[in-house]
Amino acid sequence: MVEQGQTSLAGQRLGAPETLGISTLEPGHKPPAMPPGRLVPIRVLLLDDSEEIFDISHRASGRVLFETVCLHLNLIEGDYFGLEFQSHHRKMVWLDLLKPIRKQITRPKHTVLRFVVKFFPPDHSLLLEELTRYLFALQVRQDLASGRLTCSDASASLLVSHIIQSEIGDFEETQCRQHLLNTNYIPDQMALMDKIMEFHHKHIGQTPAESDYRLLEVASRLEMYGIRLHPAKDREGTKLSLAVAHGGVLVFQGHNRINNFNWSKIRKLSFKRRRFLIKLRADPSQNVNQDTLEFLMASRDCCKMFWKVCVEYHAFFRLFEEPRPKPKPVLFSRGSSFRFSGRTQKQVIDYVKENEFKKLPFDRKHSRVQYNSSLSPLRSAQHQVPNQAVKQSWDGSFLVSSEDSAIIRPCGNSSPSTQRNGCSDQTYPSQEDSRSPAAKQQPVDRAEVTCALVNGHAEDCRGATPSPLISPMLNDTGAIRTDDEEDNRRKNCPTDNAYCIAKELLCTERTYLKDLELITVSFQGVLDKEDCVPEALKTLLSSTYEPLHSHHTHFLQELEERLSLWEGPCSTEVKGEMQRIGDLLLKSAQELKALSGQLQMISECVFALERACVASRRLECVCREFELQKVCYIPLNVFLLSPLHRLLHYRQILDRLCKHYPPTHTDYSDCRAALDDVCELEAALRPGLEQIENYQKLLELQKDLIGVEHLAVAGRQLIRLGCLSKLSGKGLQQRMFFLFNDVLLYSTRGITSANQFTVHRQLPLHGMTIRESEDEWGVPHSFTLMVQQQSLVVAACSESEMEKWMEDLKMAVDMAEECNGLTADLLSASKDVKSSGASEVVESEDDLCGSRTSLPRNGNNSGNTLNRGNTTAHVCWHRNTSVSMLDFSIAIENKLSGNLLRKFKNSNGWQKLWVVFTNFTLFFYKTHEDEYPLASLPLLGYSVTHAGESENIHKDHVFKLHFKSHIYYFRTESEYFFERWMTVIRSATVSASRTRYLNRTEPD
Repeated sequence: MVEQGQTSLAGQRLGAPETLGISTLEPGHKPPAMPPGRLVPIRVLLLDDSEEIFDISHRASGRVLFETVCLHLNLIEGDYFGLEFQSHHRKMVWLDLLKPIRKQITRPKHTVLRFVVKFFPPDHSLLLEELTRYLFALQVRQDLASGRLTCSDASASLLVSHIIQSEIGDFEETQCRQHLLNTNYIPDQMALMDKIMEFHHKHIGQTPAESDYRLLEVASRLEMYGIRLHPAKDREGTKLSLAVAHGGVLVFQGHNRINNFNWSKIRKLSFKRRRFLIKLRADPSQNVNQDTLEFLMASRDCCKMFWKVCVEYHAFFRLFEEPRPKPKPVLFSRGSSFRFSGRTQKQVIDYVKENEFKKLPFDRKHSRVQYNSSLSPLRSAQHQVPNQAVKQSWDGSFLVSSEDSAIIRPCGNSSPSTQRNGCSDQTYPSQEDSRSPAAKQQPVDRAEVTCALVNGHAEDCRGATPSPLISPMLNDTGAIRTDDEEDNRRKNCPTDNAYCIAKELLCTERTYLKDLELITVSFQGVLDKEDCVPEALKTLLSSTYEPLHSHHTHFLQELEERLSLWEGPCSTEVKGEMQRIGDLLLKSAQELKALSGQLQMISECVFALERACVASRRLECVCREFELQKVCYIPLNVFLLSPLHRLLHYRQILDRLCKHYPPTHTDYSDCRAALDDVCELEAALRPGLEQIENYQKLLELQKDLIGVEHLAVAGRQLIRLGCLSKLSGKGLQQRMFFLFNDVLLYSTRGITSANQFTVHRQLPLHGMTIRESEDEWGVPHSFTLMVQQQSLVVAACSESEMEKWMEDLKMAVDMAEECNGLTADLLSASKDVKSSGASEVVESEDDLCGSRTSLPRNGNNSGNTLNRGNTTAHVCWHRNTSVSMLDFSIAIENKLSGNLLRKFKNSNGWQKLWVVFTNFTLFFYKTHEDEYPLASLPLLGYSVTHAGESENIHKDHVFKLHFKSHIYYFRTESEYFFERWMTVIRSATVSASRTRYLNRTEPD
């Protein structure tokens, strides 16, 4: 029964089994086939109080009806819901999905089934779909009105205020009062009307989706959230109630919980006639030796019904996969054959994260707000939301892969999290459609229009925001496939490694010069228009970057001329003179030494810009708005530091040239002299570079975090950031951890318009101990952090991740002894964040109306503040991985630009693209002259391998990028570039321990 036994493979990460237990529709899958037979109309009452009639075969199982309802709603996370009906004993029972409907409902024509929430997760953020959260909000609305969800007056008023914010929009006193007089949400509502209106006045600006999120945030903390009471008595005859939740079996007396039996303490659940039995595990610390608790229920049917619910709750929240059916006995059967049917919660979360589904707008029946969600439809004939899409002419097709179109969510109207982020509604100029004239005449289907992602923001005309992990949406129709011409061109190009190195220098120099132009032209042009910018800052930026821009412009021109002569036909004497670049690099290195003053001022430019932004709120907004433009594809400070990074690239290129050339080569002496000059300049700038890189990362994190201030202070160093699962009474919950040399922060990412993480707690490292605890808690890859007589149990996604975290934590604890006073400054600045040093108080319902919410409102954490949506922290959150400061340092040196041929898994032909690799991400352009990238592909979590013969790719120099179900093939023009792309991409995907090994053994 509830014991896992041999039916569950705990610790294994498995996908959905191919059984009847699949309750959410996968792409291309259909509901279970309708068995033959007479069709019977069955009425289903949905959560928005609308009633639908479904014609189902009288021989069909409950699964067929349930899947049909989910398909009707386009509901992806349907496993949280169920169908219930009133039995002939006038008890509400759940429809068994494996049994035929006719064996459960005697008169299906006269029975109304209710589609309701069945499993209530402990953390509302685990509900990934907006439609799912909307349906949960409707369930809370019903439970409040019926009195099932009991709470304090303050909590009830706060809940109702979020409901009416979703239904009527922003507060207007007359309208709000009239609405409350006409609509009853809770018993005795009149007495709380003023309190409700007071809370409603504070919700101005919330979209209906945000209101749903806040509503569930408050409701999930209530003791009676999701609780269904089953009357019972103990052995003494005392009237009690039993209930089951995600964590175990609960015992109530009235509406007060008096006992809680966690699943880990329960050995077995069973029933015998009217007696419900809970057998506990032996607990030597409390002298409990397999105690058995007995409760008497009203009837055997009531007892069995509650036992079934317990079995399902245990399987859904505790198992990793659906239990397999027991083999049928040959002669005699003993006990019930009932089992849980459907995905477990872990499978649902993994399934939704691994796949992107098409969104269709759904209507909010009770809402008057002019808001059109871009998710699945909940049909209602009484309310139609007008289409708010911005009118735009479409002259061609969007660049969409036929493979990606089945994965990437299409863009409808703006999603709730991006409607107020200030992102401009623009489209990329599309190429001329190469389809047939008949295809051109077909209207564009809104459900198939997708958008590219730069800076974590969509660039579709409707401004919708897809996942920050969106794959490059450039299809074969957007470029001419000329495989034969490309092969011929390659045959005519030199194949010498010296030429390939020179070609790499040219390609990366083009990207670098464009990055410089962003500072000298675009950014300085924006600052010149603003009165809030200090003149000293303008002078500092122009005097620092304009001489560098002038130098590299001239250097690029010389490189292009030299490479054109190298590639073109000419005499032997001219070839010997032109097929080298050491002289150009030596000249450039000497000129850079003369510009060492400008290079040394780059750090001061970053500091000065930050000081000016702190002094001027207007300038801070100007800089953040500039960062969200398409041309600014990485953080602004990274562009400011690019001249220092470029020195590292010059050193690598010169080092490869010196290793390639023999000492007698004519170009060797120039390359050797240039390498010495660059190394001398780099050695002088290296200490300042390490300091400013750490400072830049702290500034980036400060924008991503809510609840902390003054993060970027002298002495604080970032060590690692990434995802871990925190073990609590609600089970394993995903959290984002930030490890510094003095403190450990952990946070979560709510649904906000600002794309920020809310800090929950901070742990000082002084005195912290770390130990493995997989055997203690039975959670794979878990370890315990002990500090100030408190413990925190966390789990990594893999053994290697656990080792990286434990290694860095131990190193950080050792470093914490040298950081005096840093943690105190951080704690004093974060008033809403819990510290492990403070005493913990149990949260009451009255506290729920306070400011502890993952949706910020004011001050430095304003919800209207614009923030990038594709930073490294966000990618780590979605990919469930981590990155160390050492990884960042290696990524700085591993930047690469050039042409690649790209092919999807199921597409034909290759498409030529200009690709830039930086900041763990591939950015895609049509040509190197494009102003901004068309799409981006973060590589954290991806694996890169050679394309095997079994993959039916008969080309040379092809590598494969693979992440879960996403597969892309890339083809280079030579063996040299194949090795270079493999090397730099591996730097973004290789494990940290391996990175440290390479970093220590690779010669300078």
